[in-house]
Amino acid sequence: MRPPAPASSLSQHSLSTLVVLALTLSSAALAQSAFVRVNQVGYVSGAAKRAYLMASGAETGATFVIKNSSGSTVFGPSAIGANLGSWSTAYPDIYAVDFDSFVTPGTYTISVSGSIAASSPTFKIDTAANVYSGALGNSLFYYQNERDGPNFIGTALRTAAGHLNDQSAKVYVTPNVNNNGRFSGDLTPATFNGTQPVINGAGGWWDAGDYLKFVQTTSYTVALMLVGVRDFPNQMGTSGVTQNSLHWPDEAKFGVDWLHEMWDDTNQVFYYQMGIGNGNAQTVSDHDIWRLPQADDTYGGCSSNYRYICHRPVFVNPAALSGSAIQTAAKISPNQAGRLAAVFGLCYHIYQTSNPTYANQCLSSAEHIFDLANTAPSGNLLTGIPFSFYPETEWRDDMELGATELYFAVQGCGSNCPINLHPASYYLQQAAHWANAYITGPNDAADTLNLYDVSGLAHFELYRALSLAGNPSGLETTQAALVTDLVKQLNKAVTQSASDPFGFGFPWAAYDTTSHGGGLAVMAAECNYLVTVGAACTLNNGTSPAVYAGRQLANILGTNAWGTSLIVNDGTTFPLCMQHQVTNLVPTPPNGPPFLSGAAVEGPNSASAKGTLSGMLACPPNGVDVFAQFNGKAVYKDFVQSYSTVEPAIDLTASSFLAFSWQMAGAPAGTP
Repeated sequence: MRPPAPASSLSQHSLSTLVVLALTLSSAALAQSAFVRVNQVGYVSGAAKRAYLMASGAETGATFVIKNSSGSTVFGPSAIGANLGSWSTAYPDIYAVDFDSFVTPGTYTISVSGSIAASSPTFKIDTAANVYSGALGNSLFYYQNERDGPNFIGTALRTAAGHLNDQSAKVYVTPNVNNNGRFSGDLTPATFNGTQPVINGAGGWWDAGDYLKFVQTTSYTVALMLVGVRDFPNQMGTSGVTQNSLHWPDEAKFGVDWLHEMWDDTNQVFYYQMGIGNGNAQTVSDHDIWRLPQADDTYGGCSSNYRYICHRPVFVNPAALSGSAIQTAAKISPNQAGRLAAVFGLCYHIYQTSNPTYANQCLSSAEHIFDLANTAPSGNLLTGIPFSFYPETEWRDDMELGATELYFAVQGCGSNCPINLHPASYYLQQAAHWANAYITGPNDAADTLNLYDVSGLAHFELYRALSLAGNPSGLETTQAALVTDLVKQLNKAVTQSASDPFGFGFPWAAYDTTSHGGGLAVMAAECNYLVTVGAACTLNNGTSPAVYAGRQLANILGTNAWGTSLIVNDGTTFPLCMQHQVTNLVPTPPNGPPFLSGAAVEGPNSASAKGTLSGMLACPPNGVDVFAQFNGKAVYKDFVQSYSTVEPAIDLTASSFLAFSWQMAGAPAGTP
């Protein structure tokens, strides 16, 4: 389970053939000593194109050709590029293989002739829409399969609704826990006006391979979804891709609906988590068992040991408690308040015409939540139980994003706003204040766009808000300062890329590798757009933002040491043995198909994890670690036990769908 920090129609005969072929190829790979790593989703015809030659020895003087699906040479021979450095003692020589000038659409392979011959998997060259639309559709499929509650979507992976008892969830006080989330004694019921509240917490998405639900990760995910729906209507809007006859706006609203359940706007009470990962000796909790979600509503006969499996607790904002009694309008941790305000502000902006009643509810929630933000927090921010699961330390970026999206919402409704706690100018002033507080604060540019730092999105949004407002004077930041800070973050990634032979802008041996790759692709695409509107978004070493965006995305889609896409079914080699209960228990054999298409996993890390539960199916069935030979500066293991490398999550996946949309559209559609 997550630590701190379309279904296939293949026949069983075809599947068996694929398994045999995969084993044969794996055995052959062990005898080879050079590999060509490509973006397995494909390359955009008119864009830069780079593959990597990974060799066990020097390939000086080697050449490469590109062959079409018939095996005919259509490009080259051309010399390989510079030696980019060493990955490991086994593979000390990594070379650039560039073919920018080859633009003909089709399906191809690269063959290298040199002291050590090598060839690539197949890849395509096509328009951006044709290259990335399938991946964007896969992302939507992933979230549909993560749906909890009665409104699940039937697929080859999902056959029944789960956690229907969440519709009447009892509220509890947050227990004192250790770093693993274990607590002593029993949970303490919270009370409101003398009785224990019961809320409808059904719906939402499971957080990861487990079945917990957090506002922390859901609000981040929904914010990025709604930005995509608004900015990329032909990709993520009602004119965009579909899965199971539904569009991205349907999925985004599904997420917003659950966040509404976790915020009681009438009484102004915030709930932040559904379920508990680790319990104690007397109670079984989510991480203690391995099962399908539909089993939980009656698990173990709902005996005392299983009471928090059958009837999952919901936890109320600790700041709202006086003893066990809930107080209304309590202060909210600013990371949660900022992101929730952003989600509800975006919701108003998007649905004010199509669903005004719903939009008005969103705006009311957004304004109330923003005003309740605790902007002088002490101790740990409120994230989840335990804090070590999501150890977020930065919050000014969240407040910047929340204020900016509220500016867009209130500016858009003008005198017709259903609630008017503050004018649009107030939210613009607040956004500028928190942007400046971030830029001059202790964590400036310490990270790039991901769950723990949204400044890479917030700065871009605020830049556009300032343009819409006519760049008023007297604010605490400027468009130039926002761009400078965005460039600062990207240039730190560019420096990191220079130290990595595959050019990745985030250390491979760290958590959330895949998410950071997608986030960098989004930020570089934003930078490229800002250049087109006259901003000085200039990266070091003459790095083109557009090229950098494409290469970061390619890094998580196959141009890495392991030659694997880190997003399921996006490419020819991808995670098959994720730590994800549904994918482990539904398919036969346990490495699929059907696949949880679109799921982004943790990615390479400093180490692979171990640990099994009763009922977990061994995956891979033969126990062979086909990626072990490629480990060097980091480790990647496609084993069901290894949550540190192959557990998927909703927040890990969120940056990828926005990155795909940027690649397809090239620019956002108009002004927010």
